[in-house]
Amino acid sequence: MNFSKIIVRDMDPSDQPREKLMQHGSGILSDAELLAILLRTGSRRMNVIDTSRHLLDRFGGLGNLMRRTWQEMCELDGIGSVKAVTLEAAFELNRRIERGSHREKLSMRSPEEVVRFFGPMLRDLKREVFIVVFLSAARTMTGYRKISEGGATATIVEPSEVMRQAIMNDAQSIIVLHNHPSGNTVPSKADIALTRRLSDSGRFLGIKLDDHIIIAGDTYTSLKIDGYL
Repeated sequence: MNFSKIIVRDMDPSDQPREKLMQHGSGILSDAELLAILLRTGSRRMNVIDTSRHLLDRFGGLGNLMRRTWQEMCELDGIGSVKAVTLEAAFELNRRIERGSHREKLSMRSPEEVVRFFGPMLRDLKREVFIVVFLSAARTMTGYRKISEGGATATIVEPSEVMRQAIMNDAQSIIVLHNHPSGNTVPSKADIALTRRLSDSGRFLGIKLDDHIIIAGDTYTSLKIDGYL
């Protein structure tokens, strides 16, 4: 990829990202221009705007870039550790803001409500993580805990540990969820078998399994809706 480097400070002020934001607001800026403000400087070959465009092209857009670690971003020319860590921190703040905006809505009566809260936490992970959500009798969330973390294709979950945590947290019922880094939300045979084991264990202990939800990117599957509960 060839770039003809034009120094940003030599550009017309109306085309410089910071000045453009101050004059017109952040909504008018492109993804590359917003990234350029965070990156601050470019490289020897590219100015900061071209560096931002190259970053977006390399990883397939802003959504995919947000799923990358700072180490992966560092592999790109012109992106050192300081810039990469700055971007990862900004993306994590966005995820926390997204989660936090729903904290006043702790009802977990539908898969949509569960995914709205936990989606930002799980959708970008490259390892499978399994979470149990503790619910009150009114099906509001009283807490949650990560039970296990595995590789890119599986994680080991013991139903006894899930129920132990449910009992310790006085859960009236539970929802379990995990992510599929592959992007495919279709439940595996192991997912289905685990769902049934958790349901049976919960029935014995008087703790209902309300749902098992699989999150992959911006999509999800509810094993309850699909008839496995």
